[in-house]
Amino acid sequence: MVLVDGRVARRKAERAARNRVTVVGVLGEVLITGGVLVLGFLGWQIWINDIIEGDHQTHQATELSASWDKGEATVAAPADRPDPGPPQVDVAPGNAERFANLIVPRFGADYTRPIAEGIGVDDVLAYGIGHYPDTAMPGDVGNFAVAGHRTGWGAPLADIVNLQVGDSIYIETEAGWYRYIFRSSEYVMPTGVEVLEPVPQIIGQDPTDRLITLTSCNPPLTAAERVIAYGVYDTWYPRAGGPPPEIAAIAQTVAAG
Repeated sequence: MVLVDGRVARRKAERAARNRVTVVGVLGEVLITGGVLVLGFLGWQIWINDIIEGDHQTHQATELSASWDKGEATVAAPADRPDPGPPQVDVAPGNAERFANLIVPRFGADYTRPIAEGIGVDDVLAYGIGHYPDTAMPGDVGNFAVAGHRTGWGAPLADIVNLQVGDSIYIETEAGWYRYIFRSSEYVMPTGVEVLEPVPQIIGQDPTDRLITLTSCNPPLTAAERVIAYGVYDTWYPRAGGPPPEIAAIAQTVAAG
């Protein structure tokens, strides 16, 4: 009787152990599946959605450019064109209004993204690049400062860390194209707002140069720091004289569309 009871007890224990293993296995499979789904969603959100939204922003920028084209700017300006004189400077538009395009050859042969007034996350930065209010306008003496995401929302400044000294940074407006030359970059804390001063990092000094400052988050997927890219104004191309030869292909694509 004792032997029988022992066998029964062992069988019960084995069944219980198998049941526990089965439960653990199912739970593990559920967790693995959940992890795969989460990673898949993040992959869609970060990469695939960036591609889709980036293409949409490029389309918006080309539409904006086409709306400014009066038909006289479809041919690139000659390399030896005469001095265009001082750049035209426009007044800042209303919040969330698109007024310019950012064109950076280093970011791709067809890279162009719209710039709107303001840096609101929902009404501006979710749709492109934002211009810091109270900073200079394109071509103006001072600091034309903009912000954009490196990941998510189309990632318009995903390649900001790839800029090299001497790279062209163009700002297109209805008046024409303003060319800035990339000079340097740095990393600051989110509280480092001095980069937005008319003379970056120097409070209270009157500007004498025409500068551009691009700002974005660093490292990717976080907002622990800010990566800053600085450029200095070089020249401008009035729309009536045609686009800069370096980006003529973009302008011709817009005209053809």
